[in-house]
Amino acid sequence: MNIGIFGGTFDPPHIGHLIVADDVRHALKLDRILFIPASRPPHKRDRTMSPGELRLKLVQRAVAGNPRFRVSDLEITRGGVSYTVDTLEELHRRHPHDALFLLVGMDNLLTFHTWKSPERIIELAKIVAMTRPGFSVSRVPKALARRTIVCPVPEIGVSSSDIRRRVRTGKPFRHLVPEPVYEYIVLHRMYAR
Repeated sequence: MNIGIFGGTFDPPHIGHLIVADDVRHALKLDRILFIPASRPPHKRDRTMSPGELRLKLVQRAVAGNPRFRVSDLEITRGGVSYTVDTLEELHRRHPHDALFLLVGMDNLLTFHTWKSPERIIELAKIVAMTRPGFSVSRVPKALARRTIVCPVPEIGVSSSDIRRRVRTGKPFRHLVPEPVYEYIVLHRMYAR
């Protein structure tokens, strides 16, 4: 089986996450996309995030109804800093016969060398760089670019930080997130303060 691994804070998950994941799944003929909410991303240690269990519930609601999308609580359950290499090692143990495809934004490739054990990550998964405006594979070190699958995805002008800001300031956000996510945010007054 070919499995796309899509990690992130997902605070909250929005339609952009779902659109690009589905585009990559279709383009690369992946059997499924596994969404993995991070416990604590190493590059966002100074940012306050919603509790992991809440973000996990939001992602579960966001992907419900799409049989090709699944959610893993691996990083939330493990806790601590969520290093990609640790997650891939565990997924490789659980799915030794499956091919793993790590979905990252093109901009993440510029700092990939600073990640924990980047060479091991490349051994465990094929790197799939989703296109981003203003970022080109030509800016990526050649050794990494040669080992990366570039996957064009549509530019979606939605971000989790903008959604949180909209909720906080009372602006509409209903159509930026899947309806079950919208309902949960409103019911639990997430991001309102």
